[in-house]
Amino acid sequence: MIDLHCHILPGIDDGAKTMDDSLAMAHAAVAEGITHILATPHYKNGRWDNEKIDILRDVENLQNELNNRDIPLTVFPGQEVRIIGELIEDIQRNKIQFIDETNQYLLIEFPTATIPAFTDSLFFSLQTKGITPIIVHPERNHAILNDSNKLLTLIEKGALAQLTAGSYVGTFGKKTQKLSKQLIEAGLVHFIASDAHNVQSRTFHLKEAYEKLEKEFDKKKVQQFKQTTKDLINGEIIVTNPPKEVKTSKFLGLF
Repeated sequence: MIDLHCHILPGIDDGAKTMDDSLAMAHAAVAEGITHILATPHYKNGRWDNEKIDILRDVENLQNELNNRDIPLTVFPGQEVRIIGELIEDIQRNKIQFIDETNQYLLIEFPTATIPAFTDSLFFSLQTKGITPIIVHPERNHAILNDSNKLLTLIEKGALAQLTAGSYVGTFGKKTQKLSKQLIEAGLVHFIASDAHNVQSRTFHLKEAYEKLEKEFDKKKVQQFKQTTKDLINGEIIVTNPPKEVKTSKFLGLF
């Protein structure tokens, strides 16, 4: 399995604190059947400013440590970029680490509570430059929790989205879990990733999520998610189904 969102690099954000923590996460990932991880430290989220040059160095250091210990895990450089008005400028300054080597795909994080008013115009600017924004964990954004059509609008305009495995299996609560399944049904998420931060409270759950996906949908759906993840890492064109509105059930009472 490939995990395209993970905070495994030591001591640079709210993920692994030490190299020992990173190694513990690596062992946990391998135990789940994960072979490749995209290390995605936070960028300009208000607390951390992990730039491309630093991420490349830290990924190399971690990979050397994994190799020395014969841990069969490959780590790629990535970045979880908080949506900011100066993103285009930061790309031009070579501060941004894309998912793929062809610089087509970028992980974008919204604030927890809102979708900024400038999102549409920024996404349009990115797309005119051949860059596709990947919205991470939309199911945990309060604006989307309250109105999933806000995500639908962005997906219809060409953005893609990544679901967190823990959200789907229930570690973020029942409301988030319910929305996660609805987003899958509506074709509004295209990748499942761990967003793992440690091996205690925020671990991988990726194997469990894929098992649940097969049970609630089918093997074809599992293969679809795994293939889009592989295509993303390789910088290939992502083939998706047309998105739909989330089906909501409304009880119409008599009183």
